Amino acid sequence: MEALLDVISVKAHDDYTLELEFENGETRIFDMKPYLDKKPFVKLFNSPLFFKASVQYGTVVWPGNIDIAPETLWFRSEPIPTTRSTGRAKKLRAG
Repeated sequence: MEALLDVISVKAHDDYTLELEFENGETRIFDMKPYLDKKPFVKLFNSPLFFKASVQYGTVVWPGNIDIAPETLWFRSEPIPTTRSTGRAKKLRAG
């Protein structure tokens, strides 16, 4: 069984994806769109609340007691390729 990794930073994007950094240094993209028609996430759709995502207790949370399991974020996200020269994640979208 793999160790559970904590999320250490999150950035919400206009396309309903979350850019996540995990404690192992990996940066990944998680697509929230499939969840936005389900409770409690329906409150985040077409709402400025989505952009109030923050990290608490190793996972992503929103105001109103909305959170998502860190293992869901890890296993259902995609790694962002890094540049070899800097080791930092490449920007996937303009702006």
